[in-house]
Amino acid sequence: MQVEAVADPVPTPRVPVRDEEGHLNRDFIGAVETAVDAQDQAALSVLAADLHEADTGDLLEALDKDRRAAFVRLLGTDFDYTALTETDEAIRVELLEDVPNEVIAEALGELDSDDAVYILEDLDEKDQAEILDGLPYADRAQLKKALDYPEESAGRRMQTEFIAVAPFWTVGHTIDYMREARDLPDNFYEIYVVDPAFKLMGSVHLDKILRTKRAEKVTSIMEETRYAVPATEDQEEVARTFERYNLVSAAVVDENERLVGVLTVDDIVDVIQEEAEEDLRALAGVGDEEISDSVVTIARSRFTWLVVNLATAVLASVVIALFENTIEAMVALAVLMPIVASMGGNAGTQTMTVAVRGIATQELGARNMLRVLNREILVSFLNGVALAILIGVTAWLWFGSPGLGYVIGGAIIINMLFAGLSGLLIPIALDRMNIDPAIASSVFVTTVTDVVGFFAFLGIAALWFGLPF
Repeated sequence: MQVEAVADPVPTPRVPVRDEEGHLNRDFIGAVETAVDAQDQAALSVLAADLHEADTGDLLEALDKDRRAAFVRLLGTDFDYTALTETDEAIRVELLEDVPNEVIAEALGELDSDDAVYILEDLDEKDQAEILDGLPYADRAQLKKALDYPEESAGRRMQTEFIAVAPFWTVGHTIDYMREARDLPDNFYEIYVVDPAFKLMGSVHLDKILRTKRAEKVTSIMEETRYAVPATEDQEEVARTFERYNLVSAAVVDENERLVGVLTVDDIVDVIQEEAEEDLRALAGVGDEEISDSVVTIARSRFTWLVVNLATAVLASVVIALFENTIEAMVALAVLMPIVASMGGNAGTQTMTVAVRGIATQELGARNMLRVLNREILVSFLNGVALAILIGVTAWLWFGSPGLGYVIGGAIIINMLFAGLSGLLIPIALDRMNIDPAIASSVFVTTVTDVVGFFAFLGIAALWFGLPF
């Protein structure tokens, strides 16, 4: 009897997740949307169940609101809640509102503690309490303790899963423990040595464990932990420590020097990105704004600084009004005024950006402030002279008045000097007053360059040409 061979079904080819430029493939997004709209759980699982959490996070941001909720619901237990740490806060909170708290609790129980805290901290206290009540006691206690630490601190970022051993353990004992224990972290780089009170004594890198004979005690190959991080330390300071000492991981200790967690470089990369974005947004006066925020939320966050800018613009207008008769006597002044203010504003912004970044990275301080100040004065003067010649000649040829060229050239030099000084000194002064220079510097620097620019240009013009004030 001859049996016909039955061919295996041809698997449906998967659409590439990302294109050559690293963006999510439009065809992939379209395929996911089609599966979600058709409520096709099997097709959606093939497309998205095995995605990396970063890809899933980007996919959630690419989907519209209704499809996001359906996407999570259709994937069910295949949905990796770690992906929520890769999305904007607005999207994360919106999605969690559509998921029962008991489901969230079950999902968070499978995550690393740092990811669970990252998701929990955005929820209101009532939802936090209900979700924590649904967790086992040990997990609940760890997460509550982490949430008690200040926002953007090492305690909020740390992972409470780590390996700690007693000082009398041998290398062989440690290796056997790592092979047999079931509750170890998924990835780790160091083993920490603690005394009976759980105070940190030192650490051992995994490569030393592998290269040392089993009979050796861990204390014989232990290194004293020089870069332990206080749990209350700001995450930006922690990131600076990682960058300065090229760390891959660091122990986190409480006020009694007891080991409470560990930070790894993948968490610090996220911190560096967040802090850089925060400074960039602050310099532009847009606050804590996400791409996924609503129109009303964005408008409200920007309005405050627009009002502040309006007030400074009125101040500049008051200066112009003082020279109303001067401008009426020579209309060319009104044409050239914006040039003086614009050049000063641009120069001030350049200096301010360098100063704010220097303060943030602790590269600018009392030890080198005088040297940097002298440098900025010289740079501003040289650029001012060069621009004064260029703009002065242009004004001369444009209006046929050499005197007008001298006036605008002198005003440019004066405003450039004030721009350099204010761009450096204002951020430093704000930092000394414990005010974030990234947030407030731009308003003050712009005000100085506008007021000084208009006053210098119109004042010199009135004196040079004998015009009325």
